Amino acid sequence: MGVRSGEDALALGARITPVALLGSRRFPRIVERNLVVYRRQWILLVSGVLEPFFYLLSIGLGLSTLVGPLHLDGLVIPYTVFVAPGLLASSAMNGSLLDSTFNIFFKLKIAKTYDAILSTPLGVGDVALGELSWSMMRAGLYSAAFLAVMGGLGYAYSPWAVLCWPGALLIAYAFAGVGMAGTSYMRSWQDFDLVSLAILPMFLFSATFYPITVYPGWLQLVVRVTPLYQGVALLRGLDFGLFGWPLLGHAAYLAAMGTVGLMVSARRLTRLLLP
Repeated sequence: MGVRSGEDALALGARITPVALLGSRRFPRIVERNLVVYRRQWILLVSGVLEPFFYLLSIGLGLSTLVGPLHLDGLVIPYTVFVAPGLLASSAMNGSLLDSTFNIFFKLKIAKTYDAILSTPLGVGDVALGELSWSMMRAGLYSAAFLAVMGGLGYAYSPWAVLCWPGALLIAYAFAGVGMAGTSYMRSWQDFDLVSLAILPMFLFSATFYPITVYPGWLQLVVRVTPLYQGVALLRGLDFGLFGWPLLGHAAYLAAMGTVGLMVSARRLTRLLLP
């Protein structure tokens, strides 16, 4: 009987396709639940909104005075304008990973929230798509605040900077999908050290603070294949108005990353929640 149940769960996971996930209409209930929960924890959201202001202000008043303008693709870019899109990409990454890792692990392993949810008409696909949507909403809030600060301080290079917001949502989608997938394999809180081990080098070596050309050739190749660099390059290109095929390549990379992560998450949750 147990073997049969496991086979049924795997079969169900195998049937979770992108079309099936998009056809799930109950996932907004997951988002609604999270909104109700955060209604009493609004200070956590506000703190995330204020973070970009301190980031940009510190760079504008401090580091930018030590670094002159940069010459990129025939453009003369003030250092603050160069760094701002990269920090926006990092903000979108951090905002989405916060909910798609720590919070999902707590609901999955500690509070057993999803076991209770699955006793309702909602399914595993609703849980995966709902949590990913909530992670994107939170990252979208942080990114909108960041972009507003960029514009207010004069760190946006061109009016095309408004396109950085949907670009930031794409970054949030990519990291939320992978974050959920990775969290489904974690066994204890100690495993989150691996998350920090992955995020910190990406943040420091994603060409956020320096042009990628300052790195050695072999390191440039490594940096170019990292997801945060793809996000930084996408937002910087949108902000500077440098449209071309490379931007489509960055967007396709992030879209594929999020979709694969979402599919893996749905199948892993099926195995964990429907044994």
